[in-house]
Amino acid sequence: MELYRVLLVDDEEDIRVGISQKMDWTGLGFELVGEAENGKDALDLAESLRPDVVLTDIKMPFMDGLELCRILTERLPASKFVVFSGFDDFEYAKQAIQMNVSEYILKPINAVELTTVLQKLKEQLDRERTERQNAALLRSRYEESLPLIRGLFLTRLLDGRVPRNQVGELAERYGVVFTGKAFAAAIVHIGGDREHSALLIPTVQQLLEENLTLPECICRTFLYNDALALLAEFQQKEQVYTFIEALNRVCTLAESYLGYPLTIGVGAPCDDPADLPQSTAGARSALDYRSMVGRGQAIYIRDLEPGSVVPMTFGEGDERALTAAVKMGGEEEVRTEVRRLADRMTNRLKEANMPLSQCQLFFLNLLTCLLKMARDGGLKTEKVFGEDFTGNMQVTDFASVEELAQWCLDRCLNIQTGIRRQRTASAGRMVERAKDFIQAHYAESELSVEMLCEYLHLSPAYFSTIFKRQMGMSFTGYVTVVRMEAAAERLRNTEEKTYLIARACGYEDPNYFSYVFKRHFGMSPTKYRASSQNS
Repeated sequence: MELYRVLLVDDEEDIRVGISQKMDWTGLGFELVGEAENGKDALDLAESLRPDVVLTDIKMPFMDGLELCRILTERLPASKFVVFSGFDDFEYAKQAIQMNVSEYILKPINAVELTTVLQKLKEQLDRERTERQNAALLRSRYEESLPLIRGLFLTRLLDGRVPRNQVGELAERYGVVFTGKAFAAAIVHIGGDREHSALLIPTVQQLLEENLTLPECICRTFLYNDALALLAEFQQKEQVYTFIEALNRVCTLAESYLGYPLTIGVGAPCDDPADLPQSTAGARSALDYRSMVGRGQAIYIRDLEPGSVVPMTFGEGDERALTAAVKMGGEEEVRTEVRRLADRMTNRLKEANMPLSQCQLFFLNLLTCLLKMARDGGLKTEKVFGEDFTGNMQVTDFASVEELAQWCLDRCLNIQTGIRRQRTASAGRMVERAKDFIQAHYAESELSVEMLCEYLHLSPAYFSTIFKRQMGMSFTGYVTVVRMEAAAERLRNTEEKTYLIARACGYEDPNYFSYVFKRHFGMSPTKYRASSQNS
């Protein structure tokens, strides 16, 4: 098993050496990954080392162990903390407990006692790791919540919020096996006032499930927004009429058993589960006719709108998939997504024997999506669509689906390139603003990444990632460099006392300033000034 990582923090070198050499780290299941002589150094190390256990003294210069534990509890909530103290002080113990400290050990540190503490911590860490990694437990918890997750998936599917290329994968993940050759959505409306209707939903769902057992037909009933919905699978589209007859029987039973009318809107069958949003729209439209046709029955949209052709639609799922490919994918992802849309158009035109002109709504929604991406990316329309673009385009401006697909691909790639340039430029501008801010405020001891991010209106996590990528060092490291360069310049060119230079460079504690300076330049401020004057 992987060893747990330990960070040791103590300002006394002999104690650090003693602990590091006397403990059988590997035998106990640990590895000592880092040492620090004060809390501030430990914070920097913890950011990169991510220790599982922090062993720290309480009384240290620059930052004490309790303050270190308080900060790391927020940054590394899964880590365990053990504090050492040379004082049998109950107040320290109380504070340690408040800082989520696991153990409190009095100095001098006994190797046997520390071994016992580490063994105890390992057992605790093992339990936590086992719980997180226990596949059976995770599976059990997942299966307990699976009905709810499955219902949410079906709701998103009917609403068009599942990308077409993910329908099969997500359906399999949530245990929804589509075996039919045709699919239809139905929406249930319970009569009466809203309060009683909501209370009746579980009863109506049970009534539907008990009375919709049909040959060669699979019916799924689930909560859908504020109502109930059904997803029916058939082997042939004509079986929708058998489904409607069964729904009518349930409506009759509901009137008898519950005393409330049940009206069910049924959408036209489609060939692919990804097209269920169109059937759902038909089911909603069918329910709109209930005041005209009559409540207490199943209403089929094709009975009322027999000549309607289900249009080719560019839905929310399509928009999300294309936008994700352009904004976060590479060129190949964009080509794949455009190809998928083009193939879908081609198949739809062939199946319905329709001309390209019937896809005008699809094209307008696609064009709107492209315009939104360009606008959100801060791109000029003429750079994406060309100088002569007016927005007044028709799908019939293209001779074929292939020509439309190539036009769409070119625009998507234009947007992708433009967004990447904007991101690079934006990141560069953000880092330059950050550097200017640091230069203006490095003398303030309270300067922090949170303070800077409040000024930039960015989250600290995002800023830290971008800053380190651009500068090759962390915010803290860069601030230290700026402060050290300013301090060195003052030491070379002024006769100011060291403690005044320390304060002018953001260090309230002159001893800590000297410590950082020596670590940075390899010599104390006094020696640095002397060497500069002699050179």
